[in-house]
Amino acid sequence: MENREIGGEIRRYCPSCHFVFWGNSTISVGALVIKNDRVLVVRRMKNPGKGKWTNPGGFVEQRENIETAVIREIVEETGIVAKVNKIVAIADLPGKVRHDMYIVFLLDYVEGEPNPDGVEVDAAKFCTLEELQHLEVANFTKRLIELALQPNRDGFHLTETSSNARTGYRLWAL
Repeated sequence: MENREIGGEIRRYCPSCHFVFWGNSTISVGALVIKNDRVLVVRRMKNPGKGKWTNPGGFVEQRENIETAVIREIVEETGIVAKVNKIVAIADLPGKVRHDMYIVFLLDYVEGEPNPDGVEVDAAKFCTLEELQHLEVANFTKRLIELALQPNRDGFHLTETSSNARTGYRLWAL
């Protein structure tokens, strides 16, 4: 492998087989679960955000759609079952090593009591906005909660897809 300029960027290139390493990209999801005017938060056991209160979330698996991923992450971290309502934010986080996309969902509570997994989070609970003021909440999570709870925010909703769309294709739109 050698470094070569391809498409205006220095990329790893194999002169023998012509393989180009285009870089790493990840997709993560975040959950804002609302129950009776309270939002679900968790305290992180690992970085990023170790010791801070954040919204539940994690990585999307290779063959998993984003709404399945966010529901799975909530159940894994807290035991709470929730239903996707809409997408409220998309964060674009380009970097030197990888490019991350973070998709944040507003979800409606269905059932369960917060029960931290003890692996990624050591505490989980529903809090009012007032109660959140007394916790060490990550700044990004504070901003996401503000966005999600603004009145008259439509967000992105899952739309109908055409019958000739590629398998697994999902379209979220305003």
